[in-house]
Amino acid sequence: MKLVISEPKSGKSYQIEVLEDKKAFLLDKKIGEKIDAGFIGADGFEIEITGGSDESGFPMRKDVYGNRKLSAYLSGGIGFKPTVKGERKKKMVRGNTISGDIVQINAKVVKNGSFSLEEKFGKPKEEKKE
Repeated sequence: MKLVISEPKSGKSYQIEVLEDKKAFLLDKKIGEKIDAGFIGADGFEIEITGGSDESGFPMRKDVYGNRKLSAYLSGGIGFKPTVKGERKKKMVRGNTISGDIVQINAKVVKNGSFSLEEKFGKPKEEKKE
């Protein structure tokens, strides 16, 4: 399982591989929950889960409850971008709860620790262009 942590202040994001023994800490957490990042070695940092995707690439949505996969009519938001005003489409999405099927979890830093993430995790995954 991969955890992608973004730092809003610097605009950088870091991709971390979560080991099998630490994976249980993330299971049954929901989008919007704030958790301590000490389980990945970032003591003092607090992160908020913002989304994720499963092994097939289906995105997690905050308004779909549970850890299920379902086909829903979407008019916009995560999982569908309408090309015409008023367009709706049936798309496959995941629920807002992390399960064993999720392979990527997106999170953002809410509270910084005593060191920078770049010191701990090395080179950032990407930088936002202004």
